[in-house]
Amino acid sequence: MRIVATLALALMLAACGRIIPDAAPPQTSIPLPPTQTAPQTPPVSTAPPVPVPSATSALMAGVAIAPQVARLNIEDTDAAGALASFLESCPVLLRRGDQSGLTLNSEWQESCAAAKNWPSNRARGFFEVYFAPVTIGDGNAFATGYFEPEILGSRTRSAQFNVPVYAMPPDLKRGWPDDVAPSERTGNPPLGRELPDGRFVPYYERAEIVRGALEGRAPVIAWAADEVEFFFLQIQGSGRIRTPSGEIIRIGYAGQNGRGYTGIGGVMRERGLLGDGPGQYPGSMQGIMAYIRENPVEGRELMDLNQSWVFFRELTGDGPLGSIGVPVRGQNSVAVDPRFVPYGAPVWLDLDRDIADGLWIAQDTGGAIKGANRFDTFWGAGAQARDIAGGMSARGKAYVLLPKASAERLSASSR
Repeated sequence: MRIVATLALALMLAACGRIIPDAAPPQTSIPLPPTQTAPQTPPVSTAPPVPVPSATSALMAGVAIAPQVARLNIEDTDAAGALASFLESCPVLLRRGDQSGLTLNSEWQESCAAAKNWPSNRARGFFEVYFAPVTIGDGNAFATGYFEPEILGSRTRSAQFNVPVYAMPPDLKRGWPDDVAPSERTGNPPLGRELPDGRFVPYYERAEIVRGALEGRAPVIAWAADEVEFFFLQIQGSGRIRTPSGEIIRIGYAGQNGRGYTGIGGVMRERGLLGDGPGQYPGSMQGIMAYIRENPVEGRELMDLNQSWVFFRELTGDGPLGSIGVPVRGQNSVAVDPRFVPYGAPVWLDLDRDIADGLWIAQDTGGAIKGANRFDTFWGAGAQARDIAGGMSARGKAYVLLPKASAERLSASSR
């Protein structure tokens, strides 16, 4: 799992563009096989849905049948990458429940079986044959970006490499503090630690860990060279450490200290530090990092406002893992709120940042990715990925592609 933070929230957002005409005809319904029994679900309409305040699922937000996939202008090169990522997600689709309530495991079987042998040079046809687009709520999307950062580090501590990359500490556990009455102890207990006298207290916050609270008490995977770079790697939730010998240590999210996350970009904007005016810094990851480096005392105070600390585990394989245990791929994978978008589902984005337009596969989630039509696009590793993701903040339209059997079942419930 990854903690995704909205690094680009400080940007001023432009109005969205749109490719698909408003008057486009709805997707033709595909009949269910006569032997299949459709469960009762809330109705789905071809008219624009009325947003539901504080909706906690796609069905509560409203679902509307959208134009046919053929009208989305999907290119085969874009679809080929999405097809490969979709196929990697199929084992999860076929066994894991859908929090959004939009699909059944059985409804993915046909497309997953076909994906195994579908030629990549005709990948667009795959999505046209097996999927129907829908909009969730009003379909108005907001997207940011994330990437796999690479920082300098070492397996051994030295004067140059002295920022600990901690694995999960053995004393981090769940429990109920004494000041929480037994009648109020519902759901999962919070994360914290137990004191020698038996009292249970919140776990160390970021500032305490930075100042050595875990020294000698938690496993260390490696030692980073730059505290600021590591801070932003923690926000991304995964990354790579390059050692002086050329070794690449890939690390992924293992857990968190249970403390609240504070986006420092939002704090900086509230303080008038980000913007286009004199003395202000660009509202991007790069601008935030520049401020911290040029103002180390104030930068330290800002980083300490974010009490959250991410612990890592060392990964093997050819890519960072998303929240469903499947590698995320640059320009193919997107983080979503699984209450509104099924994991593994294709998503078509048409945004005012054209570089992010296209077909994505929902394979991840994150702490800042909440609500319908909230997306975080993954751009891979390297300098270009860093630049794009660090400044990504886009609005537009989102279409979730569901198996045609799912779309027909949802539509039939309204008839």
